[in-house]
Amino acid sequence: MQKTDPKLLSPGTLAFLGDAVYELFVRSRLVNQANMPVNKLHLLAVEQVRASFQSKAVAALEPVLTEEELAVWKRGRNANGVKPPKHANPAEYRRATGLEALFGYLFLQGKTDRLKELFCYIEQQAALGFPETGEAEGALEEQ
Repeated sequence: MQKTDPKLLSPGTLAFLGDAVYELFVRSRLVNQANMPVNKLHLLAVEQVRASFQSKAVAALEPVLTEEELAVWKRGRNANGVKPPKHANPAEYRRATGLEALFGYLFLQGKTDRLKELFCYIEQQAALGFPETGEAEGALEEQ
């Protein structure tokens, strides 16, 4: 597969790829947790890939992102042409699009360890109910 410079891609294109990368992380974790009916797996996955969940996830991640990662997230969040579904909160949808753009960017850079690190951090924060404290700073080593 030809290597693509993610800096040359539009935020929408990065989000397109990042959506799949993020969902693969979610699905892999669910399958590794337990063998359960496919319908249950699907419902659990949908809960974690929806914009409201991803918006909370990126809020938890912001303090531990590098400057470069934060800039990519902002590019994705501010991308033109992002149209949220009727049922979605537009601000949450834009934040989620930024997270997906970041995951696509890191994937194309081959930074799978960083992706795993960020995803594990999201899992930890979700287990805590996404606390809104400043305790996130320094909890994750920046690479």
